[in-house]
Amino acid sequence: MALGSAAAWAVGVILARQLGAHLPPLTLNLLKNGLVLAVLAPVAWLVYAGEWPALPARDIAVVLASGVIGIALADTLYFRALNELGAGRMGIIGNLYSPLVLLLGFVFLDERLGGMQWLGFGLVAMGVLLVSRPPGEWRTHPEHTARGVLLGLLAIALMAVAIVMVKRTLETQPLLWVTVLRLVGAVIGLLLVATLPAMRRRMRFVAGNVPWHRLVLAALIGQGLSMVMWLGGYKYTSASVAAILNESASVFLVVLAALWLREPLGRRAGVGVLLTFSGIACMLLGRATP
Repeated sequence: MALGSAAAWAVGVILARQLGAHLPPLTLNLLKNGLVLAVLAPVAWLVYAGEWPALPARDIAVVLASGVIGIALADTLYFRALNELGAGRMGIIGNLYSPLVLLLGFVFLDERLGGMQWLGFGLVAMGVLLVSRPPGEWRTHPEHTARGVLLGLLAIALMAVAIVMVKRTLETQPLLWVTVLRLVGAVIGLLLVATLPAMRRRMRFVAGNVPWHRLVLAALIGQGLSMVMWLGGYKYTSASVAAILNESASVFLVVLAALWLREPLGRRAGVGVLLTFSGIACMLLGRATP
């Protein structure tokens, strides 16, 4: 599920390309998550025959907070940093996600990686670094580089905190209901942020310029399907392993861009793809201590 999430996210990114040119970050985040919630809530109701899980109040609060932190805040900051830095620089900052989850998993979940998995982590990290840093990207000099880097770092840190805090609840509760509840927290958080006068001014867009069919597909695949499988990865394996496997998203993106959009792969990216999938094999062959 962790690998499937990475692949679905990559498909969503390809579908969502250029959406940022028509929709401000907060608006895009709210529309995508609101749409996914509207679709996923009835699906969860049907799958579980209308049976709501017996979640303690503490778990409900944790899942809602995880949605606010990991989606409402982190994703909005991520989109803002992406607009300021570009995909190449943001890809490098994104590589900090799995080390942060490893650290938090070590401290709060008592997780340990085995020797093969540490080797896999190293290979995946090198592979992702190669494919996510196109040489031409660094010829540009964004106007607000320092601010973009800080926003990007904060976004990645919040994502790591949000998933580690919900890990134990995920292990014991139905996957789709936890996903729905997390989305509820996200949408509530986004709506609260949207009520601020300064943010309302930044949410304006021209509806006629938005490719709505592409937005719907990108939301359902890159946000909805990807999120369910992303949380499923953390439910069924250790947070450390799931986080490292999630790093393959940028590699799937490069491969899909080559196959789907006919973009040249290049020798550097080809080596990165090979290293990443070798690392994934090591991760799957090794053993972690949850």
